[in-house]
Amino acid sequence: MKLLRGVCLLGALLLAAVGSVFAGDATPFYATTVDGLDGKPLVLEQYRGKAVIVNFWARWCPPCRKEIPELIQLQNEYGKRGLVVLGLAIEEDAAAVKEFAKAYEINYTVGVDKKKGLWLMQSLGNGVSGLPFTLIIGKDGQIVQRKIGQFTRKDFDAVADTLLK
Repeated sequence: MKLLRGVCLLGALLLAAVGSVFAGDATPFYATTVDGLDGKPLVLEQYRGKAVIVNFWARWCPPCRKEIPELIQLQNEYGKRGLVVLGLAIEEDAAAVKEFAKAYEINYTVGVDKKKGLWLMQSLGNGVSGLPFTLIIGKDGQIVQRKIGQFTRKDFDAVADTLLK
């Protein structure tokens, strides 16, 4: 657990070195299937053609917990305009994540898969596997923004106009 918390902190510290904006192809995202909280496969291909905020997180990560209310608010405000917020828990215990999501009143889709989630983060530019890690993917399948560390409303606002047109 201490090692995982260290990775979370390391990811936040490396933010300045890595930067928050990155253009790139989200093909690995669309090719992945993880477990849904309902126990059924969550096929990420279903998000192709949509504006998506993909947030990689874990229950034990303090910055991850802090950004959840922002993500809930973004889903509330922009869901009707086509924005999808998707949380991918880097965890093994789907039942514990489901209980956590209920307690935090998470209103967006959450998938769970530690092994695939770590692979996917690395494939999409997070070589240190730091948490939290957030991607914004445009309708064209291109990564508009990536951030290692706590995601904020300010991060979203920087790309909202382009993302939602």
